[in-house]
Amino acid sequence: MAMQIEDIERLIKEALPDAKVTIEDLRGDGDHYAAQVVSAAFKGKTRVQQHQIVYDALRGKMGGELHALALQTTAPEGA
Repeated sequence: MAMQIEDIERLIKEALPDAKVTIEDLRGDGDHYAAQVVSAAFKGKTRVQQHQIVYDALRGKMGGELHALALQTTAPEGA
């Protein structure tokens, strides 16, 4: 069963309460998403570390319920 956008956003915001999250269903199939996540938690972290924070927030659903997620992560301006 595919994940809903609202569930993905909720999990990310539970782990990163300050996050601004934008999610797009790339194919309209509920299986392939793109997400942009902006959070102060990413400040000073490498891109890989930032992505790992998001994957950890998804609690093991990546590769199962969530088939594909293209990620763009960044810290807010001035953070």
